[in-house]
Amino acid sequence: MGLNKIYIIGHKQPDTDSICSVIGYAELLNRAEPGKYIPARCGEVSPETRFALDTFNAEAPVYVASVEPTVSDIPLDTRSARQDVPTIDVAALMDTYDMRNMPITNGDETLVGLVSEYGLARSYVRKNPREQLSLIPMPLETLARILDARIFVSSREALGQARVYTVIDALHVTLSRMTPDDIAIVGDNEPAQLALISAGVAALIIAEGAPVGERVIDAARTRGASVLATTLDAFSVGKMISLSLPASMIMETDIPTVRLDDSLEYAKSVVSNSKFRTACVVGDERQHIGLVSRTTLMQDVQKSVILLDHNEYSQAVDGIEQADILEIIDHHRLGAISTLKPVRFLNDPVGSTSTIVANKFIEACVEPTPSTAGLLLSGVLSDTMVMKLSTTTPADIRAADYLAGIAGVDPAEYGPELIRKGMDLDSLPKDELLTRDMKRYNLFGKSIMVSQVMASSFDFAETHAAEIRKEIERLRTTMGVDCFFALFTNVFSNASDLFAAGDEACIAKMDLRDQPVRLEGVMSRKKDFIPKFGHMFRQI
Repeated sequence: MGLNKIYIIGHKQPDTDSICSVIGYAELLNRAEPGKYIPARCGEVSPETRFALDTFNAEAPVYVASVEPTVSDIPLDTRSARQDVPTIDVAALMDTYDMRNMPITNGDETLVGLVSEYGLARSYVRKNPREQLSLIPMPLETLARILDARIFVSSREALGQARVYTVIDALHVTLSRMTPDDIAIVGDNEPAQLALISAGVAALIIAEGAPVGERVIDAARTRGASVLATTLDAFSVGKMISLSLPASMIMETDIPTVRLDDSLEYAKSVVSNSKFRTACVVGDERQHIGLVSRTTLMQDVQKSVILLDHNEYSQAVDGIEQADILEIIDHHRLGAISTLKPVRFLNDPVGSTSTIVANKFIEACVEPTPSTAGLLLSGVLSDTMVMKLSTTTPADIRAADYLAGIAGVDPAEYGPELIRKGMDLDSLPKDELLTRDMKRYNLFGKSIMVSQVMASSFDFAETHAAEIRKEIERLRTTMGVDCFFALFTNVFSNASDLFAAGDEACIAKMDLRDQPVRLEGVMSRKKDFIPKFGHMFRQI
């Protein structure tokens, strides 16, 4: 999720209105700023909503589990070095880019290690000063570049694994130890230079800016030895050769890693506990993606969101407390969301959020596409139960007529078909059926949960009454609420069957011992049920 995007998202366990209004509002806003607004969801798509999406050839909003900032939301240093690159070149890169750590990769960009400032220092100050200086196989040109040397004789394009001798005195001792693969470092001493070439060294490095005579050049060509000359002194040449080892020989492999979808809080803990004070970001196959450090993690990062069809923390996507809420559009009661800065907030007591979004199209003099018009119409028809709920307003009817004209759909035919698609109750486990559309309320000191299940008849509730009562009692205990209510609403009979779980005194006070209780005219949770039973809770 990029920080330059704004995510428009509904509530958990989204219904058709939540999904369709999100898609519609994103389309409207993207007319002015294409691609900036992303329709999102934080729950699964219901069968009813899937029918609407399929009918109008639309994709479901992108699934977002949390809007808590993650590693993917911060800029990463993507630089790395190959494991066969000489250490001195890695050090130069680190110096150039002011990096304390350099990720090391293999040929397919898989992370294999990390070169740190500490590792470089340890490589420079060798553990064993008596250890024989050696050279790994490398092109002659590479060695010349590392030593800032001029090649006078290039008898070999590459040098093999070799020991390196600094010939200062005791020439005969050095000659007795050297093999044809070895390399000698020598100063301004032509007899010694010629003797070493005659002994068959692979390469001669003439240090301290000493001249290279013609006799030495001729002898080297004859004997097949390479000759390089550098202004570095013998000690520096030795140190530079020690730093010519590939990065793979000094890198450390016990490196901390994080992934793009890890939270920033987790990344901070990994970095703070790392001896490198950094962590490498890797993909699923451990491919190198970037580097995070304490500096990059100090940035204040928030994802920008617009909330639709709810205004309560309990219904919002996870991580909403850490997000930057820009706007809220809803048609429910006021909840408990608070923000640190002013935001646009539109709460209109109409039948659906899709009605509000449709009106925004009208106010902006912008016509939705036929597909989006069909989806918004689906949201209106779903949340008003095809204009049968008591929450239906003239604004919903006008919006439905406007949208139906654009979508080319007859609401009287399409609406009942849409509703029936969401009423295949036997296919769902009882716990899923009772929790897919539920809301928590706090009424006069009591915590209650109200679930609503839409049905085309009362048969399901009557047939499964015992199972429903058992399940809502379990849910009440699990969720830690005082009362759990389940409304099975018959959309074609303008009534609901009510099941309730709570302490005995509460159930008796509300006269709910014999269940289910038929509630005539109760179709809306917020407009019919809550006002009526809220007054009862006041008396308990």
